[in-house]
This record gives sequence, structure tokens and C-alpha cells, in this order.
Amino acid sequence: MALFSLVASHTDLDLDTVAQLSNGTGEVASVIPASTARGAVVLATCNRVEIYAEAPDESSVEQAREELLQAVSRGSGLAESTVASSFRTLAGDAAVRHLFEVGAGLKSAVVGEREIAGQVRRALGAAQESGITTGTLTKLFETATRTAKDVGTHTALGAAGRSIVSVALDLATSMRAGSSVVGAQRFWEDANVLLIGTGAYAGTTLAQLADRGALNVGVHSASGRAEAFVADRGGWALALGGERIHGAIAEADVIIGCSGGDRRLEAETLQRLREGVTRRLTVLDLALSHDFDPAIADLPGVDLITLESVKMAAPEGQRAAMAAAARLVDSAVDEYLHERRARSANEAIVALRRHTHQVLDSEMERVRARHGCTAAAEEVEFALRRMVRQILHEPTVRAKELAAEGRLEEYERALNVLFGLEVPGSGTGTPPASCPAGVGLADPAGAAGATVPGPDAGTPGAAHASGSARIA
Repeated sequence: MALFSLVASHTDLDLDTVAQLSNGTGEVASVIPASTARGAVVLATCNRVEIYAEAPDESSVEQAREELLQAVSRGSGLAESTVASSFRTLAGDAAVRHLFEVGAGLKSAVVGEREIAGQVRRALGAAQESGITTGTLTKLFETATRTAKDVGTHTALGAAGRSIVSVALDLATSMRAGSSVVGAQRFWEDANVLLIGTGAYAGTTLAQLADRGALNVGVHSASGRAEAFVADRGGWALALGGERIHGAIAEADVIIGCSGGDRRLEAETLQRLREGVTRRLTVLDLALSHDFDPAIADLPGVDLITLESVKMAAPEGQRAAMAAAARLVDSAVDEYLHERRARSANEAIVALRRHTHQVLDSEMERVRARHGCTAAAEEVEFALRRMVRQILHEPTVRAKELAAEGRLEEYERALNVLFGLEVPGSGTGTPPASCPAGVGLADPAGAAGATVPGPDAGTPGAAHASGSARIA
């Protein structure tokens, strides 16, 4: 199997392009069943769109990549060339490391922000619900999520609690109350706040408004989910629906958009609804696809804070905290890659053992066909299995050593060249026919029918009563 990822983020693209690409990822789930890719997980946030996928082998990565890019192109309406140039491709270990760093917040516009960890977890959940993930991708995302949690728990970077929402609210506070702590507290206590949206971002925003002392918060959802959203979060905010939203817009001191829907508030509409209103308005547009017309920034008495504003204002993370988080991520990546290589080595070892034992079992069938299930046949089988264990010991050790060095592909090529073996992901063979139990020699160790240990076993055992050895 070959892991790769397609990455488009705020570091390379403007956020409008990221939003368009995000709209196109809805096509990914529908193409996976017929795609070269065995599975995929889509991570789409306000700052990035990433597709993690698994191909059957290295030679099929390019074809799988092309199919995924074509799917995004169809879904987004963007030209294939535009989509292809927007995504970087990371393969193997690089894709793994990137996801761990993203999940830990080290790649975020607000370095160390904690929202991304939940987004990584939810991305895996969505792929599982759609039935398009694989065991490898599931393990990768679960481990990245655990690492993100460790960063949040054990480093000062996580303790800072920075997020896109918190930086946006800090900007609004600075605009309306300056640097005064008392002034900031009074502003949020007195402000009329309108929150548009009921998704995960809206939930985070409502919680942070409560932490800042906001008392007058109305929540609106075009889908009618505002009442349930408010009730699930303590019921302290006011759910607004229908025409009540118009009055709330007119009276608002702060409007926060987190819906990301296909509707947006145009500048002309805002100007009409606030006609005759002299109070200043601060608008926070935190939706990837924009809830507000950018032209509202030109209206008198209106301040507009966008994701681009947040990105520019995001504070630099403390060097010591970032270094500690990076070390934790490095350790987690190394551990994950070591375990993955060990699993890959086991597959190669099992393939070689299975092939060797199949040859041995075939020869023993011929011996029994000629001589019957005699004591002599059992002696021959016992001797051959002991010899096979000794022969396989060194290849088993070398497989583990090469896997640790990242050179397992050389070992697998050698198996293919020498024995014509393709290393499978899993599977077991059918046990061959053998002598009935109780026929032939007793186990020299005194345990008839004992399992034959693998090549690393210290004490040789007798042959199965079934005539086949279990691969340790």
C-alpha cells in the first residue's frame, strides 16, 4: 500500500480559492468505490483542504492522484489545470508528518490553535460514515488526533488556547474597547451580538462570548436549528428566526458569521436594514465561503474582520512552546512510522513463511502418498520443519532490520525476484491434508500435536497432529 496526500492551504493560496476547492471535495466519496485509490479522508477547514488517500502501490499513486483531482474539479467547477496546480502532493512519511503537524496546530494561521484537532477527528468520522476510509488511514488519523491531544495537554502551546475565533474576538475587542481590561469587559456586557450559524465554529464562538462576559447574544440559523443549538448550550442566548433577524441586524453592535452557507448579507441590504442607526457595527466574517459582502467594509460606521485579517493579526507562537510541541510531534511521528514499518515487515515475513511451508507441505503429501502415515514419515516431517525454522531465522531478522532502516522495499523486491512472491496485506492459506491424530511418533517433547514455533522460538516443537505448522 502507498500513502499520499494532496495539500492546498493558506500558505500557498488565497482563501477564496481554498473555499472553492473545499466545495469540490464532496465528489471524493462518490469516486472512491471505482477509483484506483483504496480509500480517502478529506480534511477541509477555513484555511486548508487536504485529501489523504491510499493507493495499492507506489506505481498507482499518480493514477489515484489524477482521479481525485478530477473529482475536485468536477465538484468545484474549476479547471483541472487550476485544481492540479493548487494542490501539492506529499507521499509516504512526508504525508504522515504533515498530518501530525497540522493536527497539532503547527501549520495553522494561528499557530497552536486547538480547533484543528477536532476537525481532524471529524474528518475521519465523516470518511468512516461514508465507508471510504481504510485501516491504514484510520490508524493514521487516530494517532494524529492523540498526538494533538498530547500537545494540548503537555505543552504551553496548547495551554495558550489560541484559536481563529479568539484572535477574531481579540481584534473586535481592540477596535471597540482599546487595551483597557475594564473597557473590554463593559463592552461585551453591553453589546448586542448576533451570531449567524449553528455549526462547530458557531459553538466555539458562543462559548468564547460567554467567557468574555457577553450577555445579549442572539443566534440565527437559516436552516431553523437555532433553538436546538441554543438549548444544547445552556439556553442563555436567544434563538432568532424569521423576520426577527432584521431587527437584530439593525440593533447589533457585533455580527459574527459562521454559517458558510450559500447566502450572504449584501452591503445594500445591510445599509437598508440599518438606515437611521448611528451606533457603530463590527462584523466578523469567519465563514470560509463568506457570510458577508466584502463591500460592507466601505459602509460608514462598519468595521469588517475577515479570516485574512485574523491571519495577519495572529500572534507568533512562543519559540519555546513551539519547540516543545515540535519535539512531541517528532517523537509521535517516529513511533508511528516504526510501528507501520514493523507491520509491513510482518507481512513480508508471513509471505515468505507461508511460501516455504506450502513447499514443505506439498513434499510431505508426496511422502505420505508413497509411504503412508508411518512413524518414519513423521520423523521426516519433524526434521524438515525444524530445518525450515532454522533457514527462516536470518531472513526474518533481516526483514525487521531493513524495515527499521526504511529499506523494506528492497526485501520485498528480493522475495519477488527469487521466489515470485507478492507481499499481501493479509490472508491465510488452507491447511493441507495430513496424518490423522495419534498416528506416528509421539512428540519428542512429550506434547503430541503441539504447535510448531516460529523461527525465533527457542525450543523446537513437534509437528502438528494435522501435519501443518502454525506460523508464529
